[in-house]
Amino acid sequence: MILSRNDAISQINTLAPKKRPFFFFTDFLGTKAWIAPSDQIDPEKLSFDFDEADSKISTPAFDFSKKPADFITFKKSFDQVVRQINIGNSFLVNLTFKTPIFTDLSLKDIYRISRAKYKVLFEDRFVVFSPETFVKIIDGKIYSYPMKGTIDASLPNAKEKLLDDPKELAEHVTITDLIRNDLSQVAEQVNVNKFRFVTEVNTHEKKLLQVSSEIEGTLPEDYLQHLGTILFKLLPAGSISGAPKPKTVEIIQSAETYDRGYYTGVCGYFDGKNLNSGVMIRFIEKEDGNLYYKSGGGITSFSQADKEYQEFIDKVYVPIH
Repeated sequence: MILSRNDAISQINTLAPKKRPFFFFTDFLGTKAWIAPSDQIDPEKLSFDFDEADSKISTPAFDFSKKPADFITFKKSFDQVVRQINIGNSFLVNLTFKTPIFTDLSLKDIYRISRAKYKVLFEDRFVVFSPETFVKIIDGKIYSYPMKGTIDASLPNAKEKLLDDPKELAEHVTITDLIRNDLSQVAEQVNVNKFRFVTEVNTHEKKLLQVSSEIEGTLPEDYLQHLGTILFKLLPAGSISGAPKPKTVEIIQSAETYDRGYYTGVCGYFDGKNLNSGVMIRFIEKEDGNLYYKSGGGITSFSQADKEYQEFIDKVYVPIH
């Protein structure tokens, strides 16, 4: 059921110490959440698949087109964000847009054929196929994998261009530092284990390269008693808001042209011992019978409007083998 922030925290703090498995997802700001113990999940209402095994399922041919916001509309929001950055109100802002899409696939079809680390299908309302981890908790250790930096893998020397780009480096350094500070609120001995490693994502249009880092911390021994408090203290996720968070969220709400809702919230599963959770990016939502894809990227003082515009369009895809 949908719960308020306080009720969601209380529910998780009750379920986790009992080692009772449950699934949850939140909205962007963590003001509300859907939570259900595993034995109470209606499969007609919710499907999820985390860290799926490689599947031999065939992908049928399908139609998929998009009608992104025009460059003038994008540039208006982009310029508003850059002005706020230039006067010192933020170092990094994640700017997103809502894109109408047209496909012969249903949300259930998209869930079935997509390949991603975190997949969620909620009723006939939205589908998520996200590559990005929010946090993992394993034996009292908490891990996060901020993901910032995307490029078309077919470009000459794509990996080198991505890693050598000063804008991408500045964005990734900022978000890694933000996530490290976030984890330091709930954990000790927080360290960056791996910095800027590159992974591939296959889409129905092209192959993309993305950059991530790994951050680790140690939770207090009684963390299960406070698991809900810990999770919601980290919201909204730093990688899809920016730094510093409070002012950056104000900038996002002023510059964006729609309500994010559950897009860029987090989804997670507690198995009775450990927790795995993802950031709900790569998100398609049904509204009044129409489908909308929500996507975006990080803006810094180094950002160029034309490149950011192309990145937001490139991220409107269905990931397949």
